[in-house]
Order: sequence, then C-alpha cells, then structure tokens
Amino acid sequence: MAATVKTNGTAKAKISEKIPSAAHPLAEEPTEIASNINYHAQYSPHFSPFKFEPEQAFYATAESVRDRLIKQWNETYSHYHKVNPKQTYYLSMEYLQGRALTNAVGNLDVQDAYADALKQLGHELEDIVEQEKDAALGNGGLGRLASCFLDSMATLNLPAWGYGLRYRYGLFKQCITKAGQEEIAEDWLEKFSPWEVVRHDVVYPIRFFGQVEVHPTGSRKWVGGEVIQAVAYDVPIPGYKTKNTNSLRLWDAKASSNDFDLFQFNDGQYESAALLHSRAQQICAVLYPGDATENGKLLRLKQQFFLCSASLQDIIARFKERKDEKDEIKWSQFPSKVAVQLNDTHPTLAIPELMRLLMDDEGLGWDEAWDITARTIAYTNHTVLPEALEKWSQAVMWKLLPRHMQIIEEIDKRFITMIQSTRPDLEGKLAGLCILDNNPQKAVVRMANLCVVSAHTVNGVAQLHSDILKAELFADYVSIWPAKFQNKTNGITPRRWLRFCNPELSHIITKWLKTDQWVTNLDLLTNLRQFADDSEFQGEWELAKLGSKQRLANYILQVTGVSIDPNSLFDIQVKRIHEYKRQLLNILGAVYRYKKLKEMSPEDRKNTTPRTIMIGGKAFATYTNAKRIVKLVNDVGAVVNNDLEVNSFLKVVFVPNYNVSVAEMLIPGSELSQHISTAGMEASGTSNMKFALNGCLIIGTLDGANVEIREEIGEDNFFLFGATADEVPRLRKEREEGMFKPDPRFEEAKQFIRSGAFGSYDYNPLLESLEGNSGYGRGDYFLVGYDFPSYMDAQERVDEAYKCGLLKRPMMSSVDALTFLNM
Repeated sequence: MAATVKTNGTAKAKISEKIPSAAHPLAEEPTEIASNINYHAQYSPHFSPFKFEPEQAFYATAESVRDRLIKQWNETYSHYHKVNPKQTYYLSMEYLQGRALTNAVGNLDVQDAYADALKQLGHELEDIVEQEKDAALGNGGLGRLASCFLDSMATLNLPAWGYGLRYRYGLFKQCITKAGQEEIAEDWLEKFSPWEVVRHDVVYPIRFFGQVEVHPTGSRKWVGGEVIQAVAYDVPIPGYKTKNTNSLRLWDAKASSNDFDLFQFNDGQYESAALLHSRAQQICAVLYPGDATENGKLLRLKQQFFLCSASLQDIIARFKERKDEKDEIKWSQFPSKVAVQLNDTHPTLAIPELMRLLMDDEGLGWDEAWDITARTIAYTNHTVLPEALEKWSQAVMWKLLPRHMQIIEEIDKRFITMIQSTRPDLEGKLAGLCILDNNPQKAVVRMANLCVVSAHTVNGVAQLHSDILKAELFADYVSIWPAKFQNKTNGITPRRWLRFCNPELSHIITKWLKTDQWVTNLDLLTNLRQFADDSEFQGEWELAKLGSKQRLANYILQVTGVSIDPNSLFDIQVKRIHEYKRQLLNILGAVYRYKKLKEMSPEDRKNTTPRTIMIGGKAFATYTNAKRIVKLVNDVGAVVNNDLEVNSFLKVVFVPNYNVSVAEMLIPGSELSQHISTAGMEASGTSNMKFALNGCLIIGTLDGANVEIREEIGEDNFFLFGATADEVPRLRKEREEGMFKPDPRFEEAKQFIRSGAFGSYDYNPLLESLEGNSGYGRGDYFLVGYDFPSYMDAQERVDEAYKCGLLKRPMMSSVDALTFLNM
C-alpha cells in the first residue's frame, strides 16, 4: 500500500517505497505495471516530490498506459509507411472524445491488470479514472460521431487519421445558477493532457490576408498578409484488442520568435509587440466563438482555414515521402492513396486549398488539380437546417483568403458553363445551384453547394435524412450526378457505449452468449432473444439495471443536491438544447403531469407511475430561447422537487454540464429516453443508439435514425407519436392560414407557467414562440403544439407499460442490486 505523510496536519498519500520505481513500458503483470506507474511518478514528475494522491496517480497511470500505446503507435506508423496503403483523412472541427484512460486500458485489454496494480499502490482504478477531465474538443453528435469513427477504424485495422484543432477552452463549461445557464471556460488543459505528444518537427505556415501576385507565366502566388505556425499534437487512438493504434492529429497555432517586436516591447508597447502571438492564440482558444461581429466571423473562418491548410499540407507531405522507385512524385496516384472526408461544411475550404497547393506550390495545371481534388474529397452532410448550411460573406472571404476566392469563382464559373452546355433545362435554377450568391445586399459563398459540386461522394447520416437530401435539398444536383449521393447511417462504438460504461450488463451478455465477440460484432446480440422469457436472465438484467440506476441517483445527488428514487421510472433526454430537438415539449409535458398530480387525491396519486425526468444539454451562449428552456427546466424542478405532496411521484432534474463522461453515467441507468425532434429535422441522432444499446426504450417521432432503430427493435419497444416528415410542410402551411386548433392540455400547461407557479421569470417570449400563426419567433415552427396531444397519449402508454412491467418483475432493492453487482 502507498505510505502516507502528514502535511500541515493533513494525511496525504505519497509514492510507495515498497514498490520499486522501474521502467517497464510493456508490462502486463500487475506488479511490473505498479513499478512502471511508480517510475513515472518519480521520473516523469509534474508535481511536488513524494505526492501520490489520486490526481498524481492519474497522470502517472496515464503515462504508463501511454508507454504501451507509443510502441503500438510507432509500429502502426512504420507498417503504414512500408505497405503504403490508401489512407483515410477525416477532417472535423469537433471531436467529442471523453475520457481516454478507461477506453485505453479496455481496448488494450489490461483493465484488470491496471486495477490490481493501482490497488498495490493504494488506489482504486475507479477513483483514478474520475480524475481525468473530458477533452473539450467538441459539443454534440457531430463530434461524437467523429470520435466513434476513429475508434472503429482503429479496431478494424483501417489506415486512418483524424485531423482537428486543439481548443484550449473548448465550447464552455455549463454552470446552473438562479439566473439559468452561465458559461465559463473549460479547464481540461489547465495542467496538461498526458495523452498528447507534441511533434516539434511537424510545423506548417498558415497565411491570412495578403494579396495574389500574377507571374508572367500566368501562374499565381499568394503573398503578404500575416503568417502563423500550425504545430501538431498527436493523440493515440487504440483499436480494441488489436495492435493497431491510429492518430488524432490536433493543430495548435503559434507565432515565431521573429514575430515578437523587442523594440516595441522595450518601448512599453507590450500588446502591439506581441500582436501576432495574441492573434495566433485566439485561433485555438474556443470552439465556435461568437460570430455576431465581423471580428467573430473572421476568427471562425480563420479556424476553418487553419484546420484545412495545416491538414492538407501534412497530407501532401506524407504523400510526397512515398516516391516511386525512380524517386518521382506521381500526382495522378494521389486519389488512389488519399481519401479526404469532410465532416459537414466546416472543412469546406479544403477544396480550394487543395487546388491552391497543387497549382501554386506543386505546379499542376487547373484540369489536373481539379481531377485530383474531385477524386480525393468526399462530403458528409449533417443537417437540413438553413442556419447550419454555412454561407460565408464574399467580402470577408476576399479579405481573409483572396486566392481561395479566385479559385472558388473559377469552380463556380466552370460549373455554370457545364450546366448551360449539358443541362439547359436547369438554367432557370442556376441562381440556387451555383456556389456564389451575388445578391448585392448580401453576397455569400454557399459552402454546401461548393461541397456538392466538388466532392465525388455526398452522404447523409440516416436513411430518412438522405432521402430528404435527395428529394428536396439537393434534388437538382441528384438529377445531374445521381450516383454521387448515398446514405451512411451514423453509428456508435459498442466499446465505450456498452462494454466499458456498463460492465455489469456486458458481463451478463457475455455470460449468456458464451462469447465476448459481440463487442466487435453487434449482430450476435440477436441471439439473446432466445432468453427473453428466461426468469433467471430477466432477474440478472433487472439487477444490473437497478444497480446502474442507483449509481446514477448517487451522481445526481452529488452534482445537483436532488435525491431521486431508483424505483421510479428514469426518463432521460440529453442532447444539445435546440428548439427543433424540442426539450420544450418535454418540459411542457412535465408541467402538465405536475398540475394533474396536484389536482389528484392522495389515493389517486398512488395509482400513478412514479417518474424522474432528467434533461441535460448545453444551450449555445447566444441562443436566447434555448437558454430560456434551460431556465424553465430548472425553475420547474425547483418547485416540483420541493413539493412534498407530489415529489414521491415526480421529480424534474436538469443535469448540468452534459458531456461524454456524464452520458456514460446516465445512459446505463436509463429506462426511457426521449428523441422527440420535429420529424425531418434531426439528421440522425446517435444518443438514441446508445440508449437502445443499453436496454432503454424510446419515445420519439419518425425522425433521423429513430426510423431505422424502430425497425430493428420492433414497434412494441418504441413509443411513437407526432407528425411525419412528409406532413410537416402541410401542417406549417395550415398554421399560417389559421387552421390550427390547440389541444386543451397544451393550453393548460402554458397557462400554468404563466400563472407564476414556477417563479416570477417572464416566460412569455418563449411561450409566444408557440403562438400566433406566422412571423419571426412565432407560429410554432417546430410543431410543439400540434404534437403535444399525441406526445401526452404516448406518455400514458409509457406509464401503463411500466406498471405492467413492474407487476411482472421480482421485487428488488437497491441493496440487492449492488450486492449482485459486487459479486
């Protein structure tokens, strides 16, 4: 065990003297692993000597695990260099990685060995894991999908790299106060990340502003402006039970020492002396900085170009390392060795940047450069929401990236010429199809159009979403290039989202299937159906679920101070707060439920289904209505949870600062999850998959991946409600014409909020968005009022199903569950 030392009267753990400090980077036995951890605590020091509290133990443990990863990493890189396969390069502004320690020891299959080693050092692995902060590199499903892809590609031994930005402060850390949501900077890099390796030899120049020189030969060169450096930080991505370890390369921005004006500094002009250093630091400071001002727009555009330029310079450098036997670079082979996947429109500038690098730096002509670019780049569309289909001001683009605007103009001109010569029937639609919208009031570059015109493949992320893209958003493009469009329904990694976050259920699945091969082949889970009516199997499953609910209840008490009953129905909706995701529908339903409980007699309440409603997610800092929804959820919870008449039957909890680690706690304990977006507006969703994988039923609309999940799990396991995607346009039109008649329950819930039952905050602006027939911020664009009655009817079916299920279940206490889980 670790010894302790008293400092100022407080007992503190110190480095064990009984365990030798010896380097064993590839250790597999717990004793040698403990020695290697001890070695890092002493010889890779980041803290005061002799300290070995949980935080210090985490960093030493992570560095011990990293030893093993680096060996696999180097071997993987060497193998790729030798074999020279085609490699995938995934460009994404977001990666929602979560904690790395559990994932790493799990994928390396050394979890038990590290648990034993840490016990020898006086610590528990579960406690050490809690010391790690989530990497603040993403926000929602876009970033989580990217991270799942990296895990899966590594597990499948696919040669793949991820490229992203190393945000120091992330999006924000969410704090909940009486005023609602408040945002503070993330602190995941306040000390350092033990997983990243800075590559001081991988540095590329990134230019902004400047002008374009035209040479006598007709070639062009972008010069002048300001130049900063992109520095590579690599994070290892291990595959599950494989030697393959791929890379996530994150770029950080810095200025060189030559850009520091020593004369100005000594003259007292401190800020101007380090101006370029300050500007460089801004680029990777925050994910999605506010863009209401021109400076904000410039910063966002800088971020996007910084990612694209650094990544493509790196990709080209790696390609040029692999010359043929004659020491020649064959650019025609570039698309057979390089696949660049754009994760949404954020990395669209990769298209003109690849053209620029090939033409201006490598000397290729337009036709050859275009052929290479078009055969290299593919595009994933993640949304049909107009505000998310990026459009950049042409004036801002000309100012920041003049050479790229020249290239985009030429791409657009050639596309228009092609349409005029081959598809004269589309000439009348060219204004909407072309890349440049030259409206004199607001001239913009349509980034999605640029992606579709340039990429060899365009995919949606769920079958319904892909169908909408082909039938509506990109219908005319489909008539030009029908083979270009396809569907790739999003997915999740079963390692993080079942095997590691829900080990008890995983153990049961492995026990009954008599194999753990399901971890990489989920089709094997269908073999559990034969045990569906087995009482022993049901009992084990229920105990695992109850144990997860108890852990979740303890967590909720810890972070919110609210005590919740594990024997109530755990009803969870966690995702980015947005009006189309309709957390407002959820909380209006909760308000109505609370009002009806208040009106019941004590005896009638006993016949209801006790329910704990949990809602979590971040509202973008400038999204006023989303922040009002967060405020409303908290205000409702404050009243309901302290109402002694009903709080045994209903609790409402807002789970703060939702992230991957919080999801890993919530999802195993869930029984009902809400995926209730307006049909046709959620591209896919991936949390629905995570909940379903953990044995949770879904209440939802026919939207995104809900459609395919419902087909797989069966209609009986999905509580369906709401308008369908093809009905939505007609319903909106009818609303504009004054034909909508609200359900009395809907009106009752709104009026109850307006009565002041949940405090004095003015919710009229939020509720008015659900009222009226048309106009900005009115007219209930997301059909909350239309879907409310069918939503409430579906919730009644949930209550009945849960009651029926309880009658069939053996009586279990939380103690029973925890006893079972600790066996």
